[in-house]
Amino acid sequence: MKKLSYNTKLRNIAIIAHVDHGKTTLVDHMFRQSGMFRENQEVAERVMDNMDLERERGITIAAKNCSVKWGDIKINILDTPGHADFGGEVERALMMVNGVILLVDASEGPLPQTRFVLKKALEANLKIIVVVNKIDRKDARAQEVLNEVYDLFIDLDATEEQIEFPVLYAVGRDGSAQKTLEEERGKNLGVLFETIVEEIPPPSYDPEEPFQLLVADLDYSDYVGRLAIGKISNGSISEKDELVCINEEGKALPLKISKLQVYEGLSFADAETVMAGDIAILAGIEDVHIGDTICNKVNPKALKRIAVDEPTISMLFFINTSPLAGKEGKIVQSNKIRERLHKETLSNVALKVEDSADLESFVVKGRGEFQMVILIETMRREGYEISVGRPQVIYKKKDGKTLEPIEHLFIDCDESFVGIISENFPKEKEEW
Repeated sequence: MKKLSYNTKLRNIAIIAHVDHGKTTLVDHMFRQSGMFRENQEVAERVMDNMDLERERGITIAAKNCSVKWGDIKINILDTPGHADFGGEVERALMMVNGVILLVDASEGPLPQTRFVLKKALEANLKIIVVVNKIDRKDARAQEVLNEVYDLFIDLDATEEQIEFPVLYAVGRDGSAQKTLEEERGKNLGVLFETIVEEIPPPSYDPEEPFQLLVADLDYSDYVGRLAIGKISNGSISEKDELVCINEEGKALPLKISKLQVYEGLSFADAETVMAGDIAILAGIEDVHIGDTICNKVNPKALKRIAVDEPTISMLFFINTSPLAGKEGKIVQSNKIRERLHKETLSNVALKVEDSADLESFVVKGRGEFQMVILIETMRREGYEISVGRPQVIYKKKDGKTLEPIEHLFIDCDESFVGIISENFPKEKEEW
């Protein structure tokens, strides 16, 4: 068995939670308290939500990366979406981390989407720190919520080791955390930083393996072009290295990078060399996709590709053929719409686009209606004018049977409403 080495100066974590449980607000205070901002620097709230739609809706749509420093240790943080429709963002984010902060509202407790993301983290065997947030709420029931979290872990078949998670209590809005409910209210997030350093394992690597980076995210810069983002699994990289990209077909395509960067706060910082375990940003690469492996030309070796859950619904996107066409947007041509949809699939692995027979319409497949709504609204704001069809469930054929995707339904209601809700469901279990 090969002996692994560890980059002890690094920690890679993701913050996961249900929508509106305070992920992004907590990250704001982690930035402030780690000294990433100057004392007199003006900082907007929820700095990680940089899309207009995210700020307006108060949710996180795209997984984003950043870093903070605690002492001499760099902590790379991924702020992930809480909505199940953006599960593709969550899954590739978890590929780059060694641990997770599970944030749970002290009043609402773990909700269905908490369950979805936590299941992914447990399957990836990541170390989990549970933070019960908003303990200052008048309706807070922190101890009951913690018991519900334990029940959830058991229900998701967590191992004994995974259930022995550390617990912290926080008021994310005030930037404070503490180890117990009985102690005096914490003054800062020091205990959270210390728990991350102590509990989250540093990234490991095999010193005998060559350089390998799995592309987990894509971005674009007007100055340096396309950006490929991923964690270095083994080896190290320098800007002048001769590299290749191993694509889905297994072909090794030569590539050259124009700039090598790492995360420093919310922005990128140039780096001469990036070591194993860190998250690197490679600029100037054109022909690269999420799931590709970037490695040395001398010793190319592919990593396992990123796999995400299959799409469950489809919608038809087509040009506006109504008499009022051209009134709402400037971009109405089918080829422009096709280009924009295919561009979306480059950075969103949970979306798939297929051309239809008439070449004037496109079938877009995704994980849920909310994901489609966000895509449509984003395109509308960019000046695209489109018509869309009704969402359709995607069926599969297997062994002569027609299969459809199923979802677990959880209804939290007062006991007095249980009867009427039960009546609205089919009586026969086979129909559920």
